[in-house]
Parts: sequence; structure tokens; C-alpha cells
Amino acid sequence: MTDLQKGDLAPTFTSKDQNGKEVKLSDYKGSKVALYFYPKDMTPGCTNQACNLRDNFAELKKEGIVVLGVSPDDETRHQKFIDKHELPFTLIADTDKEVINAYGIWGPKKFMGKEYDGLHRTTFLINEEGKIHDIIKKPKTKAHAEEILSLFQQ
Repeated sequence: MTDLQKGDLAPTFTSKDQNGKEVKLSDYKGSKVALYFYPKDMTPGCTNQACNLRDNFAELKKEGIVVLGVSPDDETRHQKFIDKHELPFTLIADTDKEVINAYGIWGPKKFMGKEYDGLHRTTFLINEEGKIHDIIKKPKTKAHAEEILSLFQQ
């Protein structure tokens, strides 16, 4: 779906987090970033993915990896998701899909025989220089942290 590739400069963005605070990718220059895009708060797959990242957050942090989640949900819904599942990382409210479109992961999908436009679950691993280290196009929701750790070690 996305045209971005390993080695490309990650598209910069400015958006809002769950508290309405401005978040910029440039704020994390010098850090490894796992920028993960997911379709919707409170859904089974997205909850599994977020909880897997939560449960392995200490290990990710120990490796110097910052976790940023992005979905088209608004700030209020993100905060409820964080509160309900005790998520220790930032969620970006991309209601206008600017970040999603910059990374090229919005497009045609199929579910139960119906076609519609939606977000393709994808994670971009961004290195300290702001370049794409790797792309996980279909992350395993119940083992996502392990995928991130493994790929950042390569």
C-alpha cells in the first residue's frame, strides 16, 4: 500500500495526542520510534496490539524505543482507550488523516465480502536519524512488541 521504503526519510508531522498536546516526529530525533498505525480504539485486534505493546513496554523502553500509536480516533476516545487498558504510551489523534495519508496507508480494504476505504494496520520503525529502519506491513497483534524488538536489533 505505502510507497515508503527502508532507508527513506520518514514523513514529518505535527498532530495532537490524547491530551490535545502537540506532537511532532521531530521531537523524537535521536530516538528509535515505533510509529504504529491501527484502525480503531476499543476493537479486539487493536486492543490486543496495544496491550501487547503495554505488556512489553519496559523492554521497548530499555532498548530506547519510543512507541507512538496513530488512528483516526479523536482525543477523547484515545484517552478512554488509554485509561481502560492502562497504556503507557502516546496515541495520536489523526482525525483529518494527515499523518495516515503522509505514510500512505489509507486505501481499499475488504471485510466479509464488502469493499471499503480504511486504514491498513502498519508499523514504521524509524531510526535516530529520522529514516525508516523497517516497515511491518501486517503486524501480529499479539506479538507486535517482539517484532519491533527483533527488527530494531537487525
